[in-house]
Amino acid sequence: MKITAARVIVTCPGRNFVTLKVETDQGVSGIGDATLNGREKAVVAYLEDHVIPSLIGRDPSRIEDIWQFFYRGAYWRRGPVTMSAISAVDTALWDIKAKMAGMPLYQLLGGKSRERVMVYGHANGASLEETVDAVGQYIAMGYKAIRAQSGIPGIEKAYGVARGTLHYEPADAALPTETVWDTPKYLRFAPRLFEKLRDTYGDEPELLHDVHHRLTPNEAAQLGKALEPHRLFWMEDPTPAENQQAFRLIRERTTTPLAVGEIFDSIWDCKDLIENQLIDYIRTTVLRAGGITHLRRIADLASLYQVRTGSHGATDLSPVTMGAAVHFDTWVPNFGIQEYMRHSEETDAVFPHDYRFADGHMHCGETPGHGVTIDEELAAKYPYRPASLPVARLEDGTMWSW
Repeated sequence: MKITAARVIVTCPGRNFVTLKVETDQGVSGIGDATLNGREKAVVAYLEDHVIPSLIGRDPSRIEDIWQFFYRGAYWRRGPVTMSAISAVDTALWDIKAKMAGMPLYQLLGGKSRERVMVYGHANGASLEETVDAVGQYIAMGYKAIRAQSGIPGIEKAYGVARGTLHYEPADAALPTETVWDTPKYLRFAPRLFEKLRDTYGDEPELLHDVHHRLTPNEAAQLGKALEPHRLFWMEDPTPAENQQAFRLIRERTTTPLAVGEIFDSIWDCKDLIENQLIDYIRTTVLRAGGITHLRRIADLASLYQVRTGSHGATDLSPVTMGAAVHFDTWVPNFGIQEYMRHSEETDAVFPHDYRFADGHMHCGETPGHGVTIDEELAAKYPYRPASLPVARLEDGTMWSW
């Protein structure tokens, strides 16, 4: 069995997606997601110029060897562009292998560890009151876990507040727009939001919150401590994690569970965090962390230290990644939760899939492979549109983490 062709498909059904399709001489093909929000064309060039030429002619069943070739064989290792490309190849090859075996992907990984996968949705509003109402709407839809983000008094554009309902897309212009951030206003407001949510909905719904790398370790510790009475499922990305030991200061001062890792692209980004038990959930994804092959290694390391998975699942990952993730989540022993931000109807039409949401959980299908395909004719009707993520400055003009 040989790989005879591979091509990149770029489509924009409301937002940009990059898909790699790998074809074989036995008529079986597989697809992988290579989307890198705001840097899509960089991954396209890496795939077309450097990966695909070396992929043709290889045996697609040798997934591990191909992964090592593109990772270890590259002098310039890691980074989001390289790892997104490797992830797309790896996901497509697992899709092919499962199809050849006539199995849904979770079976090839080792079978089910659970019957369903708990997911969380995104509730947000321009004000505290709107966010409280939005959380209620998600509870009514059956969600057992909800991430709550709110507009903050005195801050014009707060992170996580969508322009519409259900679908949140932060990439909002061809060139990065600039937002203004104020940490003291946020630290005063966030505990009030979760106090109100608990007063309104009680203890049963699981509540999550994304800080989005905005705080120093000490500020994050203050917030975690203030949120303890409201029993969060997790506080996400409380501080930038380039310095993994920064989480030690947070960990020593609060019992609020910590989650991090959606921007990590290898096991080395989270090794110290996991080994020192500085986090509770690792949020690396099938797309960003080198595909299923490498994500399995991260999950296995995490399981040794009772750290659970909580993979990123926003709309900047295509349904291809969501399909692969649900199969991975169904198998992985140390599963925690899966983010599930709903795609638009246009996106779902371009990427037909067999995973489904019911009663606060995702259920993977039984189609051989990861259960997601691409309608190339429909995809061609949505050409690429430049879109960048915003940047943030403090009120005095200092650049800050967005």
